[in-house]
Amino acid sequence: MSEQVIKSNRHKQLRSFCMAAKVGGFSKAAELLQLSQPSVSLQIQSLEKELKAKLFTRNGPKISLTDAGKKLLELAQPLVEQMDSLPTRFTAMHNPEENTEINIAAGEASILYLLPNIIETFKQRYPNVHIRLHNVSGKSGVEAIRNNEVDFAVGPMLEIPADILYKQVYRFVPVLIMPFGHPLASVDDVSLQEIVQYDLILPPKHLNTWRIVDDVLQKHKLNYKASLEAWSWEIIKKYVELGLGLSIVTSVSLTGNEQLIAKPLSKYFPDYYYGVTMKRKGALSLPAKNFIELIDPSFFRGS
Repeated sequence: MSEQVIKSNRHKQLRSFCMAAKVGGFSKAAELLQLSQPSVSLQIQSLEKELKAKLFTRNGPKISLTDAGKKLLELAQPLVEQMDSLPTRFTAMHNPEENTEINIAAGEASILYLLPNIIETFKQRYPNVHIRLHNVSGKSGVEAIRNNEVDFAVGPMLEIPADILYKQVYRFVPVLIMPFGHPLASVDDVSLQEIVQYDLILPPKHLNTWRIVDDVLQKHKLNYKASLEAWSWEIIKKYVELGLGLSIVTSVSLTGNEQLIAKPLSKYFPDYYYGVTMKRKGALSLPAKNFIELIDPSFFRGS
């Protein structure tokens, strides 16, 4: 095969290689790429021959990357993603408002309290850009970024993988919320011992907020009763207003329109940080960059 033909096939070879590495098999990669399995196998064999390196260890239908394969994947993945996204990126640069879509991963707090004003401003500037919000956060948001399901995520990030870039933008304080007339309403410096005397309304146990509350109370060897578990901050606030319990929330969830009393708990609980998460290596469309710069004008400076 001539050098010119090899170079013309390079993108196809690397695309098949990256997909096979991602799904762990040639057959599945062929199915997703809408190619035949022999075609994918031949492309990867040709790539191995050209690079003079074994890229996969084959064990029946299952494959795994060799050390050489892992190194190539690190180099090839961002290149393939940039090539695959070239038409979309070109359209975005040539006409930022024409047929462009931004996909954003965010949890409930970000969607309800952080993004509305930013989206309103963005839509005023770029009315033809379609925005799609994906209500996922944490590890699910990271996976959506890796799988190119979203452009970036907005929210907290406790553990930052090596392939992910995260920059803090907002800081919020932990607060105790209670209804008007509650016995603790007149206490200036509420202690944890006083809080656990009352029922708590908390988010589900798999969420970071519950874990943080539980860790702090366990550290102080305090038993507590979570009488009600609710997914939504709005639901939690509503049931606290009804007098069904107290809750420990982050100040991002307070709009000032609630019929509640809020007391800071920074003495016991850590502050909450929200920011922007994206791939460390990868290309964003111009509209996506413009959106992020509305969140943090300095986000891309020095990057």
